[in-house]
Amino acid sequence: MVISVPRLVIAAPSSGSGKTTVATGLMAAFAARGLAVSPHKVGPDYIDPGYHALATGRVGRNLDAYLCGTELIAPLFAHGARGCGLAIVEGVMGLYDGAAGEGELASTAQVAKLLRAPVVLVVDASSQSRSVAALVHGFASWDPEVRVSGVILNKVGSERHESMLREALDASGVPVLGALRRAPQVDTPSRHLGLVPVAERRADALDAVGAMAEQVRRGCDLDALFALARGAGELAGAAWDAAEAVGSSPPPPLPVPTLGAAPPDPPHRPERPRPQTPDGLKDQTPAGMKERGTGLRVAPRIAVAGGAAFTFSYAEHAELLTAAGAEVVTFDPLRNEQLPDGTSGLVIGGGFPEVYAPELSANEPLRKAVAELALSGAPVAAECAGLLYLSRELDGQPMCGVLDVSARMSERLTLGYRDAVAVSDSVLAVAGTRLRGHEFHRTVVEPGAGAAPAWGVRAPQRRVEGFVQQGVHASYLHTHWASQPGVARRFVERCRTS
Repeated sequence: MVISVPRLVIAAPSSGSGKTTVATGLMAAFAARGLAVSPHKVGPDYIDPGYHALATGRVGRNLDAYLCGTELIAPLFAHGARGCGLAIVEGVMGLYDGAAGEGELASTAQVAKLLRAPVVLVVDASSQSRSVAALVHGFASWDPEVRVSGVILNKVGSERHESMLREALDASGVPVLGALRRAPQVDTPSRHLGLVPVAERRADALDAVGAMAEQVRRGCDLDALFALARGAGELAGAAWDAAEAVGSSPPPPLPVPTLGAAPPDPPHRPERPRPQTPDGLKDQTPAGMKERGTGLRVAPRIAVAGGAAFTFSYAEHAELLTAAGAEVVTFDPLRNEQLPDGTSGLVIGGGFPEVYAPELSANEPLRKAVAELALSGAPVAAECAGLLYLSRELDGQPMCGVLDVSARMSERLTLGYRDAVAVSDSVLAVAGTRLRGHEFHRTVVEPGAGAAPAWGVRAPQRRVEGFVQQGVHASYLHTHWASQPGVARRFVERCRTS
């Protein structure tokens, strides 16, 4: 199979240069032209893809060579870009910045090479003129395998400033494909972990994305950018497929142990419209998975936390759970007082429960329902925000009390990739399973690990962290299940047997 989707990688010399503004604006501007635009983000970031989704009407997807491996970058890209006329990939940090101590691994430059995609460099020109040529020359010549094929000048002060910048770049051999003036209306608010997610400010976010699109439309040569995208090299190989990934993953050890009493079958449920997952993916119960009472195998119902407090989730997780035979439904812990009917497993991803601690605490009926489900031995997978929600308290506010830990905000930012190994058998993995993850939080839980820890981490210092307790697996570590689809398969199988 040959992948020939036109594509661009939007990169920058450093963070704060305007990548998100330019990438999101380009996505929205091209979508307004009637193109189906596939949005992608290099690295583990959950927040930018939410803005990308607003701009394109499609699920934003991550391309992370550290979490998923270099071999999955092109297949995951092709999966997201299937049927699209253009793909735009927003980079991470500076063009050549990647995982600490790992060379180019997980950098925007590496992803651009893996995708054979031209790079457009976004340069913050606010405090320079002729020096911009030396900067661009350095980035364009550093790695000859990286095709820096154009520049978009951001935060240009005036027409005279723009003329000076263009004149300096004339001799660089890298064409200027756009120049954007300073525009406060495209700014997006930030807080302790970056931009405020779309789910918390949807109306304002829509306005901001519209302003980004208009700024890009006025200041960039869209025709030249699309022509550049069409010059991307062809990629050989098949698109990633969740069903194939689950089917080829090692089967979970059987029988999966049952901890606690199995919950009774729920009453028969009439057909209803399928709810959306947190990422905007419609549920797709696999063929052959029918309602109870038909004599056919039943799809276990897995509830996934969503809403403003729990916005961090990779789209592939819901797809893998569905491919493994589950019915994925969502609920909002800020609004829903009960888990979805017939819930047999629970996934609580990342987000900002610390921002909504009083509201989450006030929803006592749901906190009790979550605690009862966990006490029954049902599978519960919680990452970061999910760990905080399962704690006894968060900043003094009562939480679900599933874990006897106290959580609080901290001034210290914990950030970075982690190479981890499962320490205890759990609903996600057998002890000894290796997985790469990412930490990103300003909170602390005490204690940091239970009697049966979830993970052993080697760097930046050796430690154990997280909790395995009955059917609960809770940890600060964000993981990408595409790298280990057996995790989804094991979790779904446990939901069937618990």
